[in-house]
Amino acid sequence: MYAAERCGSLIVVASSKDPWGPYENPVETKLGFDPGVLVDDDGKVYAFWGGCAAPCYIAELEDDMATIKEETLVSNPMGHANCPWDPKDDGHIDLIDAFFEASSPRKVLGKYVYIYSARYEKPIPELGIFEDCNGFLSYKFSDSPFGPYRDGGNISFNGGEILRDSEGVGTMTYRWGNNHGSIMEVNGKWYVFYHRHTGTTEYSRQAMLDPVDVALGTDGRLFIGDIKFLAGEPVSAKPVEMTSQGAHINGLDARKWISAGYACHIFGSKKNANIRPVYDERDDVSAPIDLITDGTTVGFRYLQFGNNTPKTVTLILEESKKVKINLRVDSYRGRIVSVLTSDGLSKEITGSLNTGIIGKRAVYFEFISEDKEEVFTFDRFTFD
Repeated sequence: MYAAERCGSLIVVASSKDPWGPYENPVETKLGFDPGVLVDDDGKVYAFWGGCAAPCYIAELEDDMATIKEETLVSNPMGHANCPWDPKDDGHIDLIDAFFEASSPRKVLGKYVYIYSARYEKPIPELGIFEDCNGFLSYKFSDSPFGPYRDGGNISFNGGEILRDSEGVGTMTYRWGNNHGSIMEVNGKWYVFYHRHTGTTEYSRQAMLDPVDVALGTDGRLFIGDIKFLAGEPVSAKPVEMTSQGAHINGLDARKWISAGYACHIFGSKKNANIRPVYDERDDVSAPIDLITDGTTVGFRYLQFGNNTPKTVTLILEESKKVKINLRVDSYRGRIVSVLTSDGLSKEITGSLNTGIIGKRAVYFEFISEDKEEVFTFDRFTFD
């Protein structure tokens, strides 16, 4: 296990007889920030590291998995970001698709894949990005662990559900922030593991996973993400959608209590609504959403209702307040299937459904208040 010490300035590698530890005998290495390590099919070991304005590096390691084979060291296999807090123009800055941090090498369908956190310094209107943004987990691929690496694309973006207008311009519904993670095949299905940002700073993070497609084109190009196929051939890929379901890829069980903090859509708050960081190690703890105001919608993709439609929906607020909440399905502007009203005497609000809901669906709670300055805290909800 490779671990960072001294605020990331020292990388050590420790060993164990079991994957779950205990890890012992840490050995100092010369690896740098955010290292990722790949053990190849032939047993050779490669390390990838670097961050922000510093170059990214690749090197083969000795059998001890700690010592760099200096003659193999490659610097700047791709351009790096123009780090705003540590600007350095070393001739390797890339303003379009820059390496930021979070090296994670993989070998996929015979290709060497360099997965990393990317920083864009160009607008991406279809995703609602009009400023510098490093909320992407991106990749490049090669036939050699040392490159050259071909452009791949973006696997995930942690800006939440993207709302697009008639001209295709997007609006994010979540606070983006730097993205770390990688992909892994589990029982024949690929997933991307990454994190999003729940609080008002980039240091409150929640682990996420979503299924991804992986395919190799006849021209040797590797596609990872939400892939578009034409006549059975992969032709393009875009970031997979950010969801609430995690490993429950058929949807969260609608008849269990669901934490408001699973939301992947928080939109319309006048006071920057956000998920409150929760650190208690108890299964019954919910992560509530604070600073909800009139007009805020909170969405969850996806819930699983099965073949039997529920009759009621129940929502818990942290404090009893007067409010009306419309439950919508499939879209934040979708059909209203229940109206929940509170007279301010109870934190628990229940409403009847006026239509059936079955299968895997997205649901949205729309908060409406006569007091435009009132704020609400949404704790959890369930059906029936």
